[in-house]
Amino acid sequence: MGEINAYFLVIGAAVIIIVSYLFNILAQKTNIPSVILLIVSGYASKELLGIEFNEDEWFLPLEVLGIVGLILIVLEAALDLELKKSKLRLIWQSSLVAGLSLFFNTFFLAIGIRYFIGNLDMLTAVIYAIPLSITSSAIVIPSVNGLEKSKREFLIYESTISDILGIMFFYLLVENLDTNGATKVGLNVLSNIAGTLLLSITLSYAMIIAFQRIKSDVKLFLFFAVLVLFYAIGKLFHLSSLLMILVFGLVLENRLLFFSGFLRKYLHEENVRRVLVDFKLITRESSFVVRTFFFFILGMSITLAGVFVPDILLLTLYFITGLFTFRFFVFKLLFKRNYFPQFFIAPRGLISILLFFAIPKEFRINDFELGILLLSIVVTSIFMAWALVFDSFGKVGRMKRYISFMRAVDRGKGFMHRKRRIKK
Repeated sequence: MGEINAYFLVIGAAVIIIVSYLFNILAQKTNIPSVILLIVSGYASKELLGIEFNEDEWFLPLEVLGIVGLILIVLEAALDLELKKSKLRLIWQSSLVAGLSLFFNTFFLAIGIRYFIGNLDMLTAVIYAIPLSITSSAIVIPSVNGLEKSKREFLIYESTISDILGIMFFYLLVENLDTNGATKVGLNVLSNIAGTLLLSITLSYAMIIAFQRIKSDVKLFLFFAVLVLFYAIGKLFHLSSLLMILVFGLVLENRLLFFSGFLRKYLHEENVRRVLVDFKLITRESSFVVRTFFFFILGMSITLAGVFVPDILLLTLYFITGLFTFRFFVFKLLFKRNYFPQFFIAPRGLISILLFFAIPKEFRINDFELGILLLSIVVTSIFMAWALVFDSFGKVGRMKRYISFMRAVDRGKGFMHRKRRIKK
């Protein structure tokens, strides 16, 4: 029986990956995010097959998948980002939008949580609001491939920075609850960021120098294992580990910038370039697999019991209205025009789930429904999907109008040409 179950699990895993690949193809054609289809598939599979989902049994595997998936997604994004003078404005704008959105949404939602849920102090409400205020790079990055380069790069920067700022904000708040005085908290935050940056840059140089000298053919997963090890150790020491992953990816992709001057002699460019091609491929493939299983299992964990609660529906409406109203005004001030569909792309996802379940036990409340988490993920993803599909159709429509116009011009030219021939 155990052997049969094992084969069923293997078949199920293979089918899930194949279906996820087909969803990716569908997403490229329609701009409907594949992660939404995976979540729906997970929920539908549970209902159709009558699977009993035990949250306690699946929480640890889901958490591990989420952590590994997060590392891969941020690393994949960092390996696509170029640091050039021409990009400074883009980086500044995306950082500003990510930071302003995170802090506005946190305190706006915290006020709503206190009003609709009740019996909460402001600190507890803020701790619950932070996970829902972070834009998910796990959903954004694989969903924006169809956008033009400048818009795509902006959204990748914004979502990645939102992840990093949100995680830092959450853990720095939770870990400094017993610290007295705003000055001491500020010093703790600054020392954490400075220490993480210094360690990240040092490790990045050391890893690149070491791995370019490895002659073995089997080294890419060793490369990734070292990164995961540093990430986990960093978390144990309360460092901003995601920042380490981002810095490493940026240093590796922009190595000629970081290995300039006297450091250039330590860089074997040909070796690094050859390894980087394979490393990008394995990162992209691994990210696809981990993301597939995470969102499928997440779909299986969904229960609709806590969704259709009046207070939860009103709180979600309040949050979504504030979220997109604020984004509209920020984008209007920053960009003046051509900010569609970017301001509609702010999905909640993997980070929200991980941080929500990382809330300390002393702050957990039984009255707080998980429906707000589910609804926020689904509704923001639907808005994103609508905006991407509408943008795609808009491009098609503009192309059709352009073709019609050019045909009309050609007909006009043909008519004038025939008229001249008749006159002759």
